[in-house]
Amino acid sequence: MGHLDHATFGWLTPVLSYAMAAIGAALGLRCTVRALGTSGRSRRNWLLTAASALGTGIWTMHFVAMLGFGVTGTDIRYDVPLTLLSLLVAMLVVGAGVFTVGYGHDRTRALFVGGLTTGLGVASMHYLGMAALRLHGAVSYDPLLVTVSVVIAVVAATAALWAALHIRSPGAVALASLVMGAAVSSMHYTGMLAVGVRVTPSGSELPGATVMQFIFPLAVGLGSYLFLTSAFVALSPPARNHTADAPAAAPGGASAERPAEAAAT
Repeated sequence: MGHLDHATFGWLTPVLSYAMAAIGAALGLRCTVRALGTSGRSRRNWLLTAASALGTGIWTMHFVAMLGFGVTGTDIRYDVPLTLLSLLVAMLVVGAGVFTVGYGHDRTRALFVGGLTTGLGVASMHYLGMAALRLHGAVSYDPLLVTVSVVIAVVAATAALWAALHIRSPGAVALASLVMGAAVSSMHYTGMLAVGVRVTPSGSELPGATVMQFIFPLAVGLGSYLFLTSAFVALSPPARNHTADAPAAAPGGASAERPAEAAAT
């Protein structure tokens, strides 16, 4: 069995990957909160932003953490189409969960369905990303730890969607995003503990791209997207208070007339 190192750069990749997960969670929660306070096209756009932020944060967390992954006795490459497919899966399943909560009439059922869908999707993204791994040898998994990682993903996703439904203040959203970031990181490293590699030494060239050729530039690009989206959300004006804009109701229940109209009558 090859020796696996999950932090070849020390604490740098675990800390950076956690930061990516927490930022993505904070953005996703904040955008979902904004969406629930609006309707129509505005709600749809905020939910799309929430899904892209959460999906990007989770995917970036995984592959920033993978920058620190190494196996003695073999180089590592990544299958580009499979890696991109894992990003697409992350976006789609998180979007499905967010829209389920955003438009669900029965919030309890929407939370259950959305959390289960999103959690299974996050786990699928993780193991699809691992399937993109190319090395000299065979990769195996501990079924128990795989199951635990999937359970963590479902619980974390459900907790995040619950927070989006029930938490409103920026401070509470920030705290929830830190917890969510820790849960996503825990899911990733639990899944990585399930990995075993039997190295088969070979002088042949591995197919795929190296970390620095593909994963690193893509992670930097998506990380930049998260920071730019953070600035956009922070600078965008809050939703208008529709009740304040509505005409004042008269004591009898009818709308009060404008002063000019009252004078005319």
